[in-house]
Amino acid sequence: MKRTIRCFLTGVSVAFVMAVILMWHFAREIRLTLDRPIPLSEAVLFEIKSGQSITKIAREFASRRWLSHAIYLRIEATRLGLATRIQAGTYEVLPNSTVRELLRKFVAGEVKHYSVTLVEGIQFRTLRSQLAKLPGIVTTIGGLTDDEIMLKLSAPGESPEGRFFPSTYFYIHRSLDTDLLTRAYSKLQTVLNDQWTTRADDLPYSTPYEALIMASIIEKETGLAAERSQIAGVFIRRLQQNMLLQTDPTVIYGLGERFEGNVRRVDLATDTPYNSYIRPGLPPTPIAMPGEAAIRAALHPAPGSDLYFVARGDGSHEFSATLTAHNAAVRRFQLEQRKHEAR
Repeated sequence: MKRTIRCFLTGVSVAFVMAVILMWHFAREIRLTLDRPIPLSEAVLFEIKSGQSITKIAREFASRRWLSHAIYLRIEATRLGLATRIQAGTYEVLPNSTVRELLRKFVAGEVKHYSVTLVEGIQFRTLRSQLAKLPGIVTTIGGLTDDEIMLKLSAPGESPEGRFFPSTYFYIHRSLDTDLLTRAYSKLQTVLNDQWTTRADDLPYSTPYEALIMASIIEKETGLAAERSQIAGVFIRRLQQNMLLQTDPTVIYGLGERFEGNVRRVDLATDTPYNSYIRPGLPPTPIAMPGEAAIRAALHPAPGSDLYFVARGDGSHEFSATLTAHNAAVRRFQLEQRKHEAR
């Protein structure tokens, strides 16, 4: 009897030891599998839908050969209390990532982010084209007119030109193009209104929108940041003295696709709502997307008496207070340009 009991206890002990050994090996296999680099040659996207269970995620991993057994991920996520903390979204899986690293990303919600930089001075048609080519964006405005787009942005009747703030914006996978536009539109409104509240006295604007129009002209005319406020001063003094603005960028904008690359005499005589050589005052809308510096210059112009400027050919301008001095500067720099071209 005692021998039987002893044999039984020995058997139980052996079974227990074997079970412990098997469990240790099983846990070790799980650990090694979850810490093994996923066999990828390039980054891929992995989407987790709202409400998707850890079981479905594990099965997807196994079907992609990222995991030898789906149950390994389920056991580890359950053991760590993470199975119900996974967040929906689209994640980037990089070469040499491990399943354990991905589990941490899923719990932290480190979804794939993209960025887009809207550059100062571009027109809305360029912005539309840029949005249509962005990775991860859902295009909803492709077939819409400009008016229809502004209606979707809750800004009916507004021209989209110049209404979006140039900056770098971050977005997640499957973001709508209208979401980006809404953010850029709101940012522009904030910057413009902030600058308007601190504007200089005696400016020839009755609304912030008129200042935005001027800022767009300054943006297109300025090659050097240091000259923005000087150029703003020239244009503002011309408005105050009922002079024509006579700025080429407005002519070019009015010509649209008819513009052939150089402003000709016939272009300056072509009547469009934007031809500031013919039409007094500001054009009806902005001609491009101005940045904050151009908006600030339009509302805080440099003092002085200059009414004219001409490009020197190096990105800077020569400023003059009288037409006589301006004409002399034009002749001088045109002569220098011809000498340069003759070399």
